Amino acid sequence: MLTFAYPWLALLLPLPWLVYRFAPPHAERRPGVRVPFFRTLVMMTGQVPGSGAVTARRGAARMGVLVLCWMLALASLMRPQWIEPPLHRDVPTRDMLLLVDLSASMDTKDFADAQGRTVDRLTALKQVLDDFVARRRGDRIGVVVFGDAPFTLVPFTTDLKLARQLVQDTAVGMAGPRTAFGDAIGLGISLFDRSTVTAKTMVALTDGNDTASKVPPGEAAGVARDRGIVIHTIAIGDPTAAGEEKLDEAALRDVAERTGGGFYRALDRDQLVGIYGRLDEIETRRIDTVSFRPKTDLYWVPLAAALLVGMAGSAAILIRSRRLRPLLRREIRP
Repeated sequence: MLTFAYPWLALLLPLPWLVYRFAPPHAERRPGVRVPFFRTLVMMTGQVPGSGAVTARRGAARMGVLVLCWMLALASLMRPQWIEPPLHRDVPTRDMLLLVDLSASMDTKDFADAQGRTVDRLTALKQVLDDFVARRRGDRIGVVVFGDAPFTLVPFTTDLKLARQLVQDTAVGMAGPRTAFGDAIGLGISLFDRSTVTAKTMVALTDGNDTASKVPPGEAAGVARDRGIVIHTIAIGDPTAAGEEKLDEAALRDVAERTGGGFYRALDRDQLVGIYGRLDEIETRRIDTVSFRPKTDLYWVPLAAALLVGMAGSAAILIRSRRLRPLLRREIRP
């Protein structure tokens, strides 16, 4: 497709005509000389003899050459460009909100890291989340942390480096010692309300039952289902624990089933890695993106054409003058 980078320069097209029409002609005084070959001079110049001032006028051929050169020069200044068809590519992408439990029970040391050292649940969760988010190139990631109440840690963003850093800065108890899982789902729903994406996914990572929510997790999941949000729940910790550390698998399974998501149990770090691998497979969607539209500058084409037209016009004038030179010589001879 042919286009111009500066199409507004086309407004200058009538500028020479405006100067010719409204500007006064150039006046110049010259002494008169009587010559015996006046008729030949008149024939060469194409002028009509008369008394008083004489305004020199160009012939139609010369005027046409000048007009054409002006148009071509202006076209070159407008910077014509040939734009190639856009290059499309399919990019796998997701829109995912992570719900991270920071209640006091996440301080329980019953997980092993990659080196085999015993670490608390949050430390193991951070390590896996860091790997998980690092692989989300092209995705939009949001993070909500919850304890006594939920808080937005990272709004939806493609800045994965920032998201990873903020997740690493979290600590057990910074949102309160209890677990407000239902309220965290509600906050996630409100975040998706301000999003225009069609595929909406939450991944909830918690090790405790809901003890502080104003809205039960089941009711919050029902609202999420009505909004087209899929929730995957990941239960972290020992299912035989009691008290705050007890896993409420029934509630987590119910949340996942209500929204069409999956329920997973992570008893060690290897299982967590496997769960994220399964999420990578089931949540992928492809988006067609325009990556590049090649442009080729063609300003040199009208510029070269103007040069050739000017040279051709000058050559025609030179040839014409050489043909008239013998006639002038015959008139001058006595």
